[in-house]
Amino acid sequence: MMDTTSNDQTVMEDLPATHPGDETSSSEKLDTGRQQNEEGEIPRDECGVKYDRPSIQGQTEQTDRLEVKRAVLKRFSCTECDYRAVTKAKLLRHTRRHTGEKSYRCGQCDYSAAKKGSTSDEHMSKHNGEKPYMCGECGYRTADRSNLTVHMRKHTGEKPYKCEQCDFSTRFKVNLDRHIAKHTGEKPYMCGECGYRTADRFTLNRHMRSHTGVKPYKCDQCDYSAARKESLEQHMIKHTGEKPYMCGQCGYRTADRSNLYYHMRTHTGEKPYKCDHCDYSAIRKTYLDQHMATHTGEKPLVCGECGYRTADRSALTRHMTRHTGEKPYKCDLCDYSAATKTNLDRHMTKHTGEKSYTCEECGYRTAYRSALTRHMKTHTGEKPHKCDQCDFSAIQKVSLDKHMAKHIKPT
Repeated sequence: MMDTTSNDQTVMEDLPATHPGDETSSSEKLDTGRQQNEEGEIPRDECGVKYDRPSIQGQTEQTDRLEVKRAVLKRFSCTECDYRAVTKAKLLRHTRRHTGEKSYRCGQCDYSAAKKGSTSDEHMSKHNGEKPYMCGECGYRTADRSNLTVHMRKHTGEKPYKCEQCDFSTRFKVNLDRHIAKHTGEKPYMCGECGYRTADRFTLNRHMRSHTGVKPYKCDQCDYSAARKESLEQHMIKHTGEKPYMCGQCGYRTADRSNLYYHMRTHTGEKPYKCDHCDYSAIRKTYLDQHMATHTGEKPLVCGECGYRTADRSALTRHMTRHTGEKPYKCDLCDYSAATKTNLDRHMTKHTGEKSYTCEECGYRTAYRSALTRHMKTHTGEKPHKCDQCDFSAIQKVSLDKHMAKHIKPT
């Protein structure tokens, strides 16, 4: 019954204000039209009542008339922002963004939603397991029709959200909003706790969980919970061992799509993140952020236990494990545990024998990206570690450290 009402309201929102189904009666509309005409805001014949007058000529006059008509149709205004709606029902739904009201509640848990649409339907699928919408191309199933619509763009290549200032296009509106911020620099959404600013509401909502500690995504096989759905998906791989994303160039496999995305740049050589102060460029933005600290010397992140400072949030997280002794990354095949995922990945190669990183020059294979990076310098001749007291240079820093001992005079 609730779905039928929702559909009827959607249809009515597309109709002119004089059609049946609007919350305001025809007589009230006439009164509204007369009042607005007396105040000099809207021509009398735009309110659905015809008056004799000469016909409008010219494209400009027609355009003006359409603008006036739109203003009449969207006559319900939000008192909190500039939003206008065709119907009172639509305005009511909008105001819940300001009030935080979530009137649709799940009968099986504490979940609630602002509207009954796809959000609540998708939640209910967690209880009943129902996913009625299926992709005919790959078998992907979902509880939400809009999710299927977005998914299909993977197959069609459609990117309907286009930037008006460059050639960028994307499958998701939120991605376009983030991209536009690069042109405008605008970040309208601000955290009231710490002043963090962002270009989109979704990112702000996710950020707020760092203050509230809310972790709504819970593992059904252990006590793990996460603030982000992506983090839960990565965690689930520890239970399944699945690595569905594979590189077609070298066979590298990963459980995380973004890891594959960055990995592919090792083949293409693409380094889109460039330093404004030197020729440095990087595959990931986090690498560029770390590099920028070499120019600014800024290290804003501080350990509360010992005063250790760093420019890299992940470095601080790793450092904190020294104080807590926490080793959250555990091997499923033995008792080994590690403070960082990188160390666990290295350990796992002892069990699997996997060597995912391959040199295209000579076929050398290794389990470690850093080892491949060092190896590639044997082909390029690059020796970035230079002695500041003589002409010596080395591929590895450890070699430079050994060399420096020759300059130190014994006491």
